Amino acid sequence: MSKGSAGHTPGFLVWRLANKWRVAVDRAVAPLGLTHAQYSLVASLHAMQRTGERPSQRRLADHTGMEALYVSKLARALESAGLIERHRDPRDPRAVQLALTERGRDVTGQAIAVVHELLQQLLEPLGGLASSRTRAFTDELRTLLDVPLAPSAPDDNSSEGTTP
Repeated sequence: MSKGSAGHTPGFLVWRLANKWRVAVDRAVAPLGLTHAQYSLVASLHAMQRTGERPSQRRLADHTGMEALYVSKLARALESAGLIERHRDPRDPRAVQLALTERGRDVTGQAIAVVHELLQQLLEPLGGLASSRTRAFTDELRTLLDVPLAPSAPDDNSSEGTTP
């Protein structure tokens, strides 16, 4: 793909890279009983808890970029697996707070180590995880991710049902 990708759009290449990395992470964390999406959720939760935060499902959805309904589905599965606990937020009875269980912290720690090694391997063409090229690449990705999506325009169906 790399040599023949010169004519592809940036969107196509980002999509291909995201899919390639998703598959790689799925394979890497599968022995720990996780999917890439579940890993993204527990790793984010782990980082947030380390700073003292006990995020709601909504906050975690915003942080990960996942839909709130999908985070809720993942949280229920992770709760069933004994990796997280879900509790009503005492300040907002509509909100559900998430926290890793002891087992969840252990599995998440292992998963983070596995994914860190994988990222080192995947970023080797740029000089590895700590290289200046990887930092520049990360900065460029952040720039693109920080641009808000424009609201989608409604379909112009004003001429439907009329005769030309």
